[in-house]
Formats: sequence, C-alpha cells, structure tokens
Amino acid sequence: MSTQTAEKPAKPASKPFLTDVKTLRDRARQNLDTGNITSTYEGDVEKTIDILQSVLATEIVCVLRYTMHSIAASGISSDSVKAEFAEHAREEQEHMMAVAERINQLGGTPNFNPEGLTSRSASQYAEGENLIDMIKENLIAERIAVDHYRELIRYFGDDDPATRVMLEGILVVEEEHTDDMHDLLVAHEGKPMLPRN
Repeated sequence: MSTQTAEKPAKPASKPFLTDVKTLRDRARQNLDTGNITSTYEGDVEKTIDILQSVLATEIVCVLRYTMHSIAASGISSDSVKAEFAEHAREEQEHMMAVAERINQLGGTPNFNPEGLTSRSASQYAEGENLIDMIKENLIAERIAVDHYRELIRYFGDDDPATRVMLEGILVVEEEHTDDMHDLLVAHEGKPMLPRN
C-alpha cells in the first residue's frame, strides 16, 4: 500500500518585515520639531490641515444649528424632537473637538473664528420656520456631511490613516443622525420624504 504525502502549498511571498528597532529609534530622533509627522507620513500636511479646517467649520455650524433648533422647536410634539436636536448638538461638538485636536496634532491652529464660518463649512446654517422645516434642514445637512466624509475617507486612504479613522468614526454618527432625522420626518409628516432602499 503506497502512501502519498500531500504537498504543502507554497507560502505566498512574504511582506518585508517591519523596520528594525535601531532604525526606528534613529528616525525618531530626527526632526523632533515636526511632532508626529515623521518620514512615514505620506499625506500632504498643509492640504490635510486645510481640509480639516473645512470639516471643523462644518461641525461648528452643525453644533450651532442643532443647538438653536433644540431651543426654538415648538409645537404639540416638540419635546422629544428638541431632546433629539440637543443630543445631536452634543455629538457634533464632540466631532468638532476631535477635528480641532487633529488639526493641532498636525501642527495647525484650529480656526474657530466666526468670521467666514459659513463659507468654510460644507453645510449651511438654516433655521427653518417650523418643526418640519427644522427636521428637513438637519436632514439635508446630515446628507451633505455623509457624502463629504465618504469622499474624504476615500481621499485620505492609507496616506493618513489617523485622519481617515477619525473621519470614519464621525461618519458612523452622521449616518445615525441622518437616519434619526429621516425617522422624525416620517413621524411628523406621516409619510417618508426619501425612499428607503
């Protein structure tokens, strides 16, 4: 009785191992004034900061709009909507702080100057005349943010994984906000404005 031994499949070509510790240590001692921007950072720092200034402005505008809506919303069933607006304002403020911190980490100065804020922001500051208008304006703003952050995530890719991961985390919350605003619109209008796929 002959026995055949199965051949082991060939291992795929291995990736080069990580940089040796001595080289890592030597590189870390170079250019200390650049902070976390080392020779392995593959993005364009100035362009990244510029993009993040726009993201920061977008988040500030969202904080302001949601805050105003959480106070100004009125009507027979507005209490739960006001609470939702207030919760979203808090979450947008968390995004604002994360983006500002990332700008700082990259060596930039976060631009909180109210002058020109709306021109730097992807979303608009729209008050709305009534509860339905407020919900619609927030839904529109969230849809803008979702599309904008998806584009930015693709743009940063592997060139700046820290910025990409931060934006991915923000995107998850913005998608939840979009869903929340859509659900509120359905509840208050009695029919969906947007078809669900």
